[in-house]
Amino acid sequence: MTEDKITGTLVFTVFTAVLGSFQFGYDIGVINAPQEVIISHYGYILGIPLDDRKATNNYTINSTKEITTAPYLGDSIPTPLAEEETTASTSLITMLWSLSVSSFAVGGMIASFFGGWLGDHLGRIKAMLVANILSLVGALLMGFSKLGPSHILIISGRSISGLYCGLISGLVPMYIGEIAPTTLRGALGTLHQLAIVTGILISQIVGLNFILGSHERWHILLGLSAVRAIIQSLLLFFCPESPRYLYIKLDEEVKAKKSLKRLRGGVDVTKDITEMKKEKEEASSEQKVSIIQLFTNSSYRQPILVALMLHVAQQFSGINGIFYYSTSIFQTAGISQPVYATIGVGAINMVFTALSVFLVEKAGRRSLFLIGMSGMFVCAIFMSLGLILLDKLAWMSYVSMVAIFLFVSFFEIGPGPIPWFMVAEFFSQGPRPAALAIAAFSNWTCNFIVALCFQYIAKFCGPYVFFLFAGVVLAFTLFTFFKVPETKGKSFEEIAAEFRKKSSSAKVPKAAVEMEFLGATETV
Repeated sequence: MTEDKITGTLVFTVFTAVLGSFQFGYDIGVINAPQEVIISHYGYILGIPLDDRKATNNYTINSTKEITTAPYLGDSIPTPLAEEETTASTSLITMLWSLSVSSFAVGGMIASFFGGWLGDHLGRIKAMLVANILSLVGALLMGFSKLGPSHILIISGRSISGLYCGLISGLVPMYIGEIAPTTLRGALGTLHQLAIVTGILISQIVGLNFILGSHERWHILLGLSAVRAIIQSLLLFFCPESPRYLYIKLDEEVKAKKSLKRLRGGVDVTKDITEMKKEKEEASSEQKVSIIQLFTNSSYRQPILVALMLHVAQQFSGINGIFYYSTSIFQTAGISQPVYATIGVGAINMVFTALSVFLVEKAGRRSLFLIGMSGMFVCAIFMSLGLILLDKLAWMSYVSMVAIFLFVSFFEIGPGPIPWFMVAEFFSQGPRPAALAIAAFSNWTCNFIVALCFQYIAKFCGPYVFFLFAGVVLAFTLFTFFKVPETKGKSFEEIAAEFRKKSSSAKVPKAAVEMEFLGATETV
């Protein structure tokens, strides 16, 4: 069947696109390894005496941990030194470090709204090129931060990198979803998440003290992403524009055919063009869809709410908490270098995301999401049991360790990669950019909320914290079971029809008419 043929152009194009996703992951993880070194440098720049800096280091290192999906602001541990000046300098450094970490998520939240808009106005390729300017500026600010006021340059650089990643979190899944053949859409869509976790793992490895995480080289570590930005920008010139964008948005049928032939290896593209023609006719019969209309129009309300719930489930599943606790659990288990165990978690992260690339077209998106959430539910219970019984039974630390590794594995099989591309599959060309923008924004916002609130929840619940997450995961599992349709190998028309079936309130004929825009009814 020619439809699912993998061509060299398709491989090259998807690889080029997910270099942006790789940057997303790298930026998430890169700030963790050189934490002590950067805090010490902040003290030096601000003229804090050495003794104060040591106290500050201990304070801040205990109080902030970087995690794999969001910046984390940790528990405040009162400084043992009573002097007001030391307390003030400690608070200042802690605040600056917290900003260095969390400014990335703020940038992401802001920019995630504009990914779809930029893609529509400039085209997918040009939008990624423009986004790379932000990546380059952010990387250069951080790369040269050692030469100036480091704290200002790093916080600015992280904010700008966050803006880049916010744009990319919408642009990359949209572009891949539009260039992929229907039968490969899921597998190729999963590569966005695979590239993110690969970026996290690489940042953990190159951030080791003897590679780039040292006093002499930490600024190179932070500025290294400039190289990726330049490489991707050069490669993008050889990538075809999205055929769907060319045909449906610009009405350039000849260019769309040319682009499709490049992506499909010169085979007959009539079927693709017919599908896009039908989609265009449906789209042109409706007005342009704004973010507000996604919620007010009964046609789109259920798909967008389901899409948002998938993203909220991903972030509120407790994955951030798992990574926060992992270091202390590894230490309890007697591992002398917990940093290597954390890299081990990163490696498992990557392996299971790669596995999901192959599973997603065989098992289906909904099935994998349900399997992943169910597994996480069981693991969260064992995590809490391990933490509660740690003092009484020493071997419980190993139960917790195994639970961490399995939790991460289940997360990457389903809830990690699937929400990103399922949103693109729920909507046809018209509402897709707005839907992707609001989904990316909700993901970043939940990311940030969990990062800010987890410290208080963990403090309040203690070792019982993962029972709370187990309850949340169970609730989202039930929601998925009852409300989320299977999208594997289905056209936009079939997916929309699934939503109509799942909706208990297909109240008025008007809703069915409006649903045409999602491709529910066939127009010949």
